[in-house]
Amino acid sequence: MKKSFASDNYSGVHPRILEKISEVNLGHVSAYGSDDVTKEAIEEIKKIFGDVEVFFVFNGTGANVLSLEGLKNKASAVICPENAHIVQDETGAPSKITGMQLLTVPSNDGKLDLNAAEKWLTFKNNFHKPNADIISISQTTESGTIYTLEEIQAVSKFAKKHNMFLHMDGARISNAAVALGCSFKEMTGDLGVDVLSFGGTKNGLMFGEAIIFFNKELAKNFDWIRKQNLQLYSKMRFLSAQFIPYVKENLWFECAKNANDIAKYLEKELISINIPITNEVLANAVFAILPPEIIPSLQEHYHFYIWNENKHEVRLVTSFDSTKEDVNNFIKKIKELLGK
Repeated sequence: MKKSFASDNYSGVHPRILEKISEVNLGHVSAYGSDDVTKEAIEEIKKIFGDVEVFFVFNGTGANVLSLEGLKNKASAVICPENAHIVQDETGAPSKITGMQLLTVPSNDGKLDLNAAEKWLTFKNNFHKPNADIISISQTTESGTIYTLEEIQAVSKFAKKHNMFLHMDGARISNAAVALGCSFKEMTGDLGVDVLSFGGTKNGLMFGEAIIFFNKELAKNFDWIRKQNLQLYSKMRFLSAQFIPYVKENLWFECAKNANDIAKYLEKELISINIPITNEVLANAVFAILPPEIIPSLQEHYHFYIWNENKHEVRLVTSFDSTKEDVNNFIKKIKELLGK
């Protein structure tokens, strides 16, 4: 099987997750999340996040869109970086489903520039203009960068000062937690995040994400929102069961640490053959400049995305099951194509 550096979505499922799904495949239980497996999964999540409300959904787009829907007031709009996932990679779903405008802010590193974001605040209380009620940030960002705890706190203070809610897209939050050496709660609820899209699919799960409300008032009618927006799974135990070992057995840490460690190894090996690295490698994404003449041939052997065609910049993403051998073979193929 061809190994991939395109995305952690390309990887398989961690064996322990498959085992847990099989374990709960016994008999008949209540549907739509009323089962004991789902209740146990929610309790395990509460142990690490605190007094929260938890809702399981199918996928990352559903988690992000419905998180924003749960925060929406009348005539709301969302401030976010121009290269956020909700802007570039969800086919307009946030605006289509929620009806909210995304107010983008220029960003070189994937993070929200608060000074630049202030331009959208001049429209508040003007009913001819979009009303910015929500800020959305990604941890990690699309550029592979990571908000420090101080940066998240600054965004949170900015949001609270202007009576706005804060959403965090945590599709790769496990990689960020490993890199920062902090707990999930320290990075989210403790800093004033109102709702989190807690990702698992990119880190060893088969499918499914959890929407976590730290502001429990916002979750009061969310059962209806989830059902109305096609994200309520009838056989919920198979989705929620994955989160039990993921959280209880610290599988999230094991998977994310391997992905991060292999990314650093990949960075080191690329530098050793004089391949320029364009962004600091903090989590599980490596951005590099490859000689354009080898890219088509290399893609015949390995999946990866061209990030910036003008610069021949590519993005290489490692996964929970990536190995040093995978990296060594990748480097060997590059050398081959370069005639080294």
